[in-house]
Amino acid sequence: MTYCVGMLLDKGLVLMSDTRTNSGVDNVSVFRKMHCWSVPGERIITIMTAGNLATTQGVISQIEERNKAHAERHNSLLEVDTMFQAATLVGKLLRDTIAASDEQNGEEASGTFTASIIVAGQIKGGQPRLFLIYPEGNFIEASFDTPFFQIGETKYGRPIIIRGYDRAMSFEDAVKLLMVSFDSTIKANLSVGLPLDLLVIEKDQFEPAHQRRINADDPYYRAVSAGWSEALKNAFHALPDYSFYQG
Repeated sequence: MTYCVGMLLDKGLVLMSDTRTNSGVDNVSVFRKMHCWSVPGERIITIMTAGNLATTQGVISQIEERNKAHAERHNSLLEVDTMFQAATLVGKLLRDTIAASDEQNGEEASGTFTASIIVAGQIKGGQPRLFLIYPEGNFIEASFDTPFFQIGETKYGRPIIIRGYDRAMSFEDAVKLLMVSFDSTIKANLSVGLPLDLLVIEKDQFEPAHQRRINADDPYYRAVSAGWSEALKNAFHALPDYSFYQG
């Protein structure tokens, strides 16, 4: 399992993903699930993945054509004209990769190799855009009504984002909100874990405005985690008491 969030703001995009992958409680590993490509002044495109690791790595490998010699490789995402075309390309690769895995492994394995992907970024001449790609290859785009997407283990962190999100919020507040969302998810589900990858994309800049990996000993993350826990306890105790003898 994993947890990834892409958030659309007036100022640009904020993306965060965990790095934990596991095939059982005794086989836990760290794998990057956020992949970013940029051409300064022209485009920046980021992909976050959730689901079967072999499937998602297959999609990334096809994007970068890792099966070819270095001199013959070209990244297909750097050739599309719009973010819609980027989402279409990734959707097709995901659908074809899942279909090939199901065909190779038989009907009993059908559904085992499923995955979902968030595509985010901006290409010069267009606006920052955010897409959610389904295993079937089709996708939806973020809008004023649906300004953020989650993939993976979404249920624990979603209420935090719904209550705290504001399209006009600063990048700093958006990062703080995602920190709380991820902390709540990590505490509730062992299949999601640190380190976390963070990327901020400012509108019309076409390169990362802020990018870093957040480890378990990160002082800001630890302060947010402890502060949120304490704030919840204080809020709980501030609520009216329930009485068995009320009127």
